[in-house]
Amino acid sequence: MRAFLALVAGLWATVATATEADTLSVKVTYLRVETPEPPTLSNLEARPEDLGRAGAELGLADNATTGSFLGQTYALETVSVPEGESPLDAARAALAASPYLVIDASADALTAIADLPEAQAALLFNATAEDDALRSEGCRANLLHTAASLSMRSDALMQFFAMRRWADIAMIEGPRPEDAAFAAALRASATKFGLEIGAEKQWAFDADMRRNASAEVPLFTQELGDYDALLVADETHDFGRYVEFNTWLPRPVSGSEGLVPVAWAPVIEQWGAAQLQSRFTEAAGRPMAPEDYAAWAAIRTLGEAVTRTSTTDPAAIRAYVLGDSFELAGFKGRPMSFRPWNGQLRQPIALAHARALVATAPLEGFLHQVNELDTLGIDAPESACTAFGG
Repeated sequence: MRAFLALVAGLWATVATATEADTLSVKVTYLRVETPEPPTLSNLEARPEDLGRAGAELGLADNATTGSFLGQTYALETVSVPEGESPLDAARAALAASPYLVIDASADALTAIADLPEAQAALLFNATAEDDALRSEGCRANLLHTAASLSMRSDALMQFFAMRRWADIAMIEGPRPEDAAFAAALRASATKFGLEIGAEKQWAFDADMRRNASAEVPLFTQELGDYDALLVADETHDFGRYVEFNTWLPRPVSGSEGLVPVAWAPVIEQWGAAQLQSRFTEAAGRPMAPEDYAAWAAIRTLGEAVTRTSTTDPAAIRAYVLGDSFELAGFKGRPMSFRPWNGQLRQPIALAHARALVATAPLEGFLHQVNELDTLGIDAPESACTAFGG
């Protein structure tokens, strides 16, 4: 009997040892570099404290559900760098603990982190910065992008304009650098799809539009003449809300307000998105934002890659993710994958307003020789990125 019990104990020890050896542990750091919030005319929409991080936490929960059956464990640590401080020390500390970082930071901070010697063997995910330069001449081989780029968003909108034959376009551009960048992307996309932005004006008011919009905005937009649609480049959502329904001519408003091109919106309900939305709302107590979706997609990318490759090696994960076999089910109607020439996650772009989804780009009729999702954003022949070997 003692011999039998000893044999059983030995077998259990062997099983336990094998299970421990087969366990894959993945630790991820969500690194947020705090930036000052610009003053706006309205305080109706405060930035959630957990913006982005809540999406990463949902992605972690999704990974853990599958991982529990496959001997995988996932952990997420959140690190916040106070406004005005350099993120490099925090990034070094995070990289010492894990080769996987999901980052909420400006383009400059992202580039500085990606250039750290400690980051060269790591895999970083950009979850918020939309700058096209990060996907072109400023790309880094260790930096992938789950955030949609400005050109992906503007291309989606111009596809819609082209389909509707809204050829006469006017635009109001805001005073901030973010507004100028989006306006430039809209101009480039208009040219790409055979359209032209004609009359343009710079937003020139610093008065309280909550009181003066109905008097000031009609006169301001009267000078634009006639047009089919009005673009508003107001990426901090400062003044654009006061333009809609206050224009001199009754015309649709689009861009940063009205019909907006976004990677994710609470009104997306098809393709299983309603379940994702409800799970997120239950966990975070608010609707899912594009920043949340991008962070969720980054964590899910890691989970999918670890499951398929049975490894946690960053080089192997990167190679698989950039390969032809990788697909991410993103609840947007099409399998999503990463562009091997610049590390951008291919994904549909929603064209939505506050109450409904109007369309999803790429739209029917906009074709591509390889992948129709590559009609949105920087395609391989247009890319100035050389870090990925293209």
